[in-house]
Amino acid sequence: MKRHSLEQLSDFGDFNRGKDLREFLAQNHSTCGFNSYLQDVRISPDGQHIHAILRKPNTGLMTFDKSQRPQLIPSQNRLDLASTPSEPVVDVVYLEQNGKDGSSAVLAVVLENGKVEFWKYCDHKSGWILQQTSDLCNSPSAKVISVCVSAKCIIWCEERPPSESSPGAARSKFRYCLCRRTYEVLGGGGVSLGGVKIALHNSPPYIVTVAGDNVYLLPDGIDTSPANVSRFFFIWSLQCDAVTIGTTCSGRLMWQDFSSSKETDFSKLICDGAGMLSIMNPPEIRAFSPTVCGGVILLLSSGWICKLSTDGTLRHIYKLPDNCLIGYEVQSSLNIYSGLLALTVARMLYLIDAACGLELEKIPLEREAVLFVNSQERETPHLLSEGGLFVVQRKECEPGHEQLGHPESLEVGSVLVEAVFEEACKYYQQRSLSSAQLTVEKLRSGGMFQAPITLSSILKDYLNGQKSRDMAPSDSCHGKLLGALEAELRSLLVLEEAKLSMLTASKADVAKYCETLVHDEVRRLLCSEMDRESLLYLNAIVGTFPLESWQTVQKVLQLQYNGEGSLSSSAPPEVWKTVLSPIQAAARSPVAPANVAMPVFELLCRAVYHFQPSWLPRFLELAQQQAGRSHGVPENAESQPLYRRALAVLPRAGDQHDLELELLLCSQRPHAVLQALRILMGRRDWQRVTQVAQRFSQQSPLLNKEIFISLLCEVSQHRELDPYLELLWALCPEDMSATSILNTVLKSLPPTDPGTDPFQTHGAQLTIGLLRPLLSRVLQRDTKPSHRYADILQSPSFPPPTPPRQARGLPRSATDSGVSHLDHGQTAACVVRMTSPPHHM
Repeated sequence: MKRHSLEQLSDFGDFNRGKDLREFLAQNHSTCGFNSYLQDVRISPDGQHIHAILRKPNTGLMTFDKSQRPQLIPSQNRLDLASTPSEPVVDVVYLEQNGKDGSSAVLAVVLENGKVEFWKYCDHKSGWILQQTSDLCNSPSAKVISVCVSAKCIIWCEERPPSESSPGAARSKFRYCLCRRTYEVLGGGGVSLGGVKIALHNSPPYIVTVAGDNVYLLPDGIDTSPANVSRFFFIWSLQCDAVTIGTTCSGRLMWQDFSSSKETDFSKLICDGAGMLSIMNPPEIRAFSPTVCGGVILLLSSGWICKLSTDGTLRHIYKLPDNCLIGYEVQSSLNIYSGLLALTVARMLYLIDAACGLELEKIPLEREAVLFVNSQERETPHLLSEGGLFVVQRKECEPGHEQLGHPESLEVGSVLVEAVFEEACKYYQQRSLSSAQLTVEKLRSGGMFQAPITLSSILKDYLNGQKSRDMAPSDSCHGKLLGALEAELRSLLVLEEAKLSMLTASKADVAKYCETLVHDEVRRLLCSEMDRESLLYLNAIVGTFPLESWQTVQKVLQLQYNGEGSLSSSAPPEVWKTVLSPIQAAARSPVAPANVAMPVFELLCRAVYHFQPSWLPRFLELAQQQAGRSHGVPENAESQPLYRRALAVLPRAGDQHDLELELLLCSQRPHAVLQALRILMGRRDWQRVTQVAQRFSQQSPLLNKEIFISLLCEVSQHRELDPYLELLWALCPEDMSATSILNTVLKSLPPTDPGTDPFQTHGAQLTIGLLRPLLSRVLQRDTKPSHRYADILQSPSFPPPTPPRQARGLPRSATDSGVSHLDHGQTAACVVRMTSPPHHM
């Protein structure tokens, strides 16, 4: 099994001015943090020079050279721009000569004011020599944002002063241009620059980088352009004179011709796809790294690491925990080393297989570091920190070092026998009517209870390897008992082996043993009946080992996320019965209320929120489905709905409104839906309001009426719902009359200002014209015959028709009652008159 280790490659001792580098890094780290002042690190093609590009407050460039021999004469023109007041350095790029090695490459230092300095390192002159200084930009007021080199040309994005003819929004946002300029390195170290050509103008700011034969224009995360049009990325093929346009949420959107010989306006380039951004919310790019094959690795603000191919296709590789990037902004470092993806976030180094997205290892760092690529060792990750240069090496684990010890080599028998008496002591103490404390010593010596003594002897026989056929006839029942307890005994042995092995294990093995123990204990607790003591124990495990517990929960519940917004589980019903049980662990003492533990469902919801917040609504839906299948969970009037139990784990302080809204809607309960609707109304997100209303109005007539009345009250107070009135009128319940609608509107009208004149309107008041379609629909519905009672209307009329007269004998009772002289028709008429109520004149 191969593992990785972080080894120090150099402490800057083999660099000239290495002491200055250590002091500089330590001094700035103590004041503002490592990543807050170090913008980027560049390494020369021959690996002999380190260029540290600094950001504010100490803007500039510091270069450190590897000493090949004792430096006799210090260089007068050393490449160090940080100590002198100068323009900020945008980037440094190497311009190689044809047929020359990397040692003769010319270094171009591009400054923010549009100037470029060309330097060359000469060993025989002991240092860096400034060859020339040129103007990269035509305009003296231009400001360079980013720069790269590709195919014998320098490409950069610059900011130009806005023109007076541009509108206000365009003048403030779309004032950037994409420019290119050819170059040629001369024999003496000078550089000849061609003319400036503008490829794209009136554009938002972009970061340009080169990968293979393509130039990538990546959105600048600090830009806030209108309608988010700066969220597009561009892949510019210099050979085909074409550009691929896409976003970080959907990949490629379109393909356009893009001739570098002609100026192209940004608005014309994206006009066909600008409307698509209204329904998209692309995540920001936090870090990126070009690959040798021509693609770019992206770290998105959503936590996903993706590979952007040359055709604009996005492939998801690895997902960081949701809260991992909070607080670090764009200070993450990302690089790929021949299939090995390395990422630093704060003081954690992630090593990921770029082919399959498998996390190989996480290495904690003592200090913050920046990843860089050494051209001499492109397959090995290199890091720069204030402690020196470090390299990630692969090593072989010692054979057998990762395996557990064998049972015969460990003294676990006495431990298990002691555990038997402890459990028996606890069991008898709970059922004892005496107040005397029962101890293990009394249990062993008193001889009152034979069960623990017999069980301990059985365990000893099992540990000594005795078989049931070797036992005496009186002990023949031990064989059946051992067969029933064999699985439990084996798990106990493994558990005790791991505990005893941890006493002499290394730090790495202790972490491995802890992970194994946590996995076994959490699985055992979730697969058994939960009592109060077990719940306290589970809370303690999850609180101490949150990550290991979360990984175990995913395996026990068999959670599978398909990436399309649904979560499934293949866990048996017994596990979900334990998860959904509302049991709570009471405090062990009245003075220690902190011992009150969370129920299992709340505990798992908190773990989901901590590691995968986006899964929490889906986990609630899954729990509601499992609860609807009746897993034997007792329900009572005091138990809260699952969505309220899930909402209880959200922190009170913080912006969690979106997650709260999703939980309310996922519950599909009327009170929760109305609460979510009120939240959306408070945000004035009317499109989402209408979507929720249309979705849940079909759930029940009562909920439909409540939703319609709430929306009608909003319509009465402002005019922001005018584009959606036709959709809202379609939600009108059948039992709402025109009178009830007008009463609701009159009660909801905002109070009028007594100082206003009659008939004075401001365009925000409700008019009868807006209500006319609704009232017309209701009145037409009321005038039409209702088909609700069609079956009653089609029934025979009352009273029923007179039956045909036939000569039949009257019963005896009719003759005795004095009506024998009447025929059947007269009798019926008489009966009608007698049964009808009297009419008063």
